[in-house]
Amino acid sequence: MTTPSFPTPDAAPPMASPEPLDAFLNRYTDALRRVFRDAPDSARRFLTRGIPASEMRAVLATNPLSVFISQEHGGRGGHVREGLAMLERSAYESLAASLTMGINGALFLQPVSKYAQPSVQSSVFARFLEHQNMGGLMMTEPGYGSDALSMETAWVRDADAYHIRGTKHWAGLTGLANYWLMTARERMADGRLGRDVDFFVVDTHAAGQTITVEERFENLGLYAIPYGRNAVDVMVPGEQRLAPTSTGLKMMLDLLHRSRMQFPGMAIGFLHRLADEALRHVRERAVGGKSLLQYDQVQRRIADLQASVTIANAMCLHASEHAGVEHDLAKEGLTANAVKTVITDRMQAGAQSVLQLFGGAGYKLDHLAGRSVVDSRPFQIFEGSNDILYEQIGAGVLQGMRRAKEAHLGTFLAASAWAQRAAEQVRGILDVRIDGALPQRRVVDLGRVVGHVISLEMVEELAAREYPKERIEQARAQLRADVERWFTSFRAGHAASPIDDALTPGSWLSFTNG
Repeated sequence: MTTPSFPTPDAAPPMASPEPLDAFLNRYTDALRRVFRDAPDSARRFLTRGIPASEMRAVLATNPLSVFISQEHGGRGGHVREGLAMLERSAYESLAASLTMGINGALFLQPVSKYAQPSVQSSVFARFLEHQNMGGLMMTEPGYGSDALSMETAWVRDADAYHIRGTKHWAGLTGLANYWLMTARERMADGRLGRDVDFFVVDTHAAGQTITVEERFENLGLYAIPYGRNAVDVMVPGEQRLAPTSTGLKMMLDLLHRSRMQFPGMAIGFLHRLADEALRHVRERAVGGKSLLQYDQVQRRIADLQASVTIANAMCLHASEHAGVEHDLAKEGLTANAVKTVITDRMQAGAQSVLQLFGGAGYKLDHLAGRSVVDSRPFQIFEGSNDILYEQIGAGVLQGMRRAKEAHLGTFLAASAWAQRAAEQVRGILDVRIDGALPQRRVVDLGRVVGHVISLEMVEELAAREYPKERIEQARAQLRADVERWFTSFRAGHAASPIDDALTPGSWLSFTNG
């Protein structure tokens, strides 16, 4: 077997009594602010790639990733509520920093804590806690993004190890992570690839497990996070293969759904910062002899931002109680996809709105508004393109309606445990029967409708916990308007189709008078 290039530390001693959460988060926030806000060149840093290693170590030295590790292994307990709170603090200072922590937690540490062998867990967690290691997920391949199940990276058994070969790209923390959770399919004796997906922990510091970065991408945003194309040719010890409870496919769905349900942790800090900065700006900025905040359209934008913050709060509450590793989320695609799509759409809409409020000043690459637009955009793409996820939501609802033999959308949603309270609020809107097959674009719009109804249901749960009423009403009004908007689009059907005929330059000229 291979030997790590430096001594593997013993498992960290159990954390008998973790530091109070507020004190822990405040220490972590102080470290973030020294890097992303207080440093003299903090604004300009967003124009360069990566974060200086010394500053990354300073942030990781506060052990933010301990929230994803059990007390048995020296962490804070692996409680989802603490992970979400840490992501929120991260995103308030830097969306890229929050995504970095989210990658480490949801796409590496949580799967390892649930599916890895105890010996692997002990080694990995100790390295994270004692040596500021990081980990990520390598799943996407050139030609196989959304079509992940057709991946070509393959493994063959070699004695008591696995030989994995292939190419992976767009893995966050490329060239930076110490560990990777690697996906691959078994290559059969006849050369065919197995239908299931397997996961392996790859330790880049161990002999035979080095991953070669063939190209570093010039990603449009999220400059602090390195991405690229990686050549994989590694020999992984047998104990580093994850052990699913049933199939690798279900393990993958459990992993992805858990990650999607934790997106609101990143979104809430990001949206909260946008709302704070926008409100400060419109109070101070005067146009036409009065502050921007006195204009009705500006008030509308601010209210929309504040509603998004409340919606993210509601989603965080739901995730804190339903997204723990003790839950099997393989079948929770409807909720997970609704959370991911709706909140990431609101992140991008919020960023666009703040850029509008700041005007020309916000169109600088080192300005919060400009950075926010490009940094939040990929959230609508990675871990499942929103168009595809909305289609999955719509298809799932149609399948459920067929099983229930219920053709009326409003009635079906009102009888569903995940939408009962929200469906009552939009009953008058969703008065439609769905008979027969629908074109894809209408299924996508149906998914948008249902995604916002599910979001409204989460807001209703937040309201039941006595969250401030005025903020609940703000979020209700926004979500009801969104449901009505997308239901109108669903009813209309958007019948226009593309034309397979290129226009010639200046085709309008022959229609002018003169």
